[in-house]
Amino acid sequence: MSATVTLASAVERALEVLERPLLELVFEAARVHRAHHDPARVQCSQLLSIKTGGCPEDCGYCSQSAHHKSPVARAPLMQVGDVLAAARAAKANGSDRFCMGAAWRQVSDGPEFERVLEMVRGVKALGLESCVTLGMLEPHQAERLREAGLDYYNHNLDTGRSHYGEIVSTRGYDERLDTLAVVRAAGIHVCCGGILGLGETRRARAELLAELAAQCPPPESVPINALVAVEGTPLERAEPLDWSELVRAVATARILMPTSVVRLSAGRTQLHEAAQALCFLAGANSIFVGDELLTTPNPTPASDAALFEKLGLRAATGER
Repeated sequence: MSATVTLASAVERALEVLERPLLELVFEAARVHRAHHDPARVQCSQLLSIKTGGCPEDCGYCSQSAHHKSPVARAPLMQVGDVLAAARAAKANGSDRFCMGAAWRQVSDGPEFERVLEMVRGVKALGLESCVTLGMLEPHQAERLREAGLDYYNHNLDTGRSHYGEIVSTRGYDERLDTLAVVRAAGIHVCCGGILGLGETRRARAELLAELAAQCPPPESVPINALVAVEGTPLERAEPLDWSELVRAVATARILMPTSVVRLSAGRTQLHEAAQALCFLAGANSIFVGDELLTTPNPTPASDAALFEKLGLRAATGER
């Protein structure tokens, strides 16, 4: 059986799961979640934009693309000391993973990459898990990141293959998969997910989830994002995503990838507490904390603490 036929079958399976009656789907996902994870523990990460704006990619959702006229101001790569100060603050506020994002198309060897390696070493010295998202990278660069102590590399697929060309034209879908293979070959954990609300169909969402689950092994960390429409981007007037579609995606991700950490990521400010609660019930067991995700808003630490208290959840600080 060819890989194409196998993936096509996986898409049909993912679509069947995704389209189940919502409460039945959440019930099944909750059962799977409890078989593999402590449902009361939520892993907390903090994300910092270490180099902002001016990215040559044309991703239609992104406020940092040089192709769009968003209100996001460009900023050069941060200094190591400033990044580590932010990492210390994140740890003090309960995060156990610190994620650093640079608006690059790809990693380039040179002083800036050396600075990022120093950041990774510094974050690890603080006792935090480290994650970076830097675009495409070569095998030798992935090896250097691993040697510096990098735990996770984030590189999202964004959406299903059939819809991808409607969102991005400057980087192919297979290039994204190639980067994931480079990360995996270097022995770095993979963080990979996508964005809902890009005008995609449920089938395209099923394609995304099936592609993630088909990775061998599946990503250790799977961020599920809802589009935060930003002024000046092609998707600024995108139809808002119904909360139930996010719950469906989280639940399906949990069923298809039982041992992965599923992160309820961007777009949480648009979700009411009950919808977030259903996502946690359906298998989400990680969030981003802090007031901002790269360039978009995030719930305040106080509101997250209040929600955790209501739901009987606790941050899995220091637990691996």
